[in-house]
Amino acid sequence: QVQLVASGGGLVQAGDSLRLSCAASESTFSSYAVGWFRQGPGKEREFVAAISWSGGNTNYAASVKGRFTISRDNAKNMVYLQMNSLKPDDTAVYYCAASYLGGPGTRQIEYRYWGQGTQVTVSS
Repeated sequence: QVQLVASGGGLVQAGDSLRLSCAASESTFSSYAVGWFRQGPGKEREFVAAISWSGGNTNYAASVKGRFTISRDNAKNMVYLQMNSLKPDDTAVYYCAASYLGGPGTRQIEYRYWGQGTQVTVSS
């Protein structure tokens, strides 16, 4: 079973940047596609970005495309989400999740393992 720990959240101002990290507990992590999802206040959890096991394919939600970049370092069992030009609408708890399907999928049902989430708050 893969255990995931998301970190890097915080309170920033609109226009600022943050980098979220997702650390995995085992080396088989490199076999999994990884996605980032978020849940804003009073909202459903939604897809943000995903990356295939090799890092060769990525997917982004339309709302973050061009501002966010997902990447991974399989040697370190890490996945990152670089978030630039942050907006108040990006305020949410961000979760990383791992999928043994090829991916990188956008549907939550494809992801078996989930981290605990990290809070990102963007003030205007």
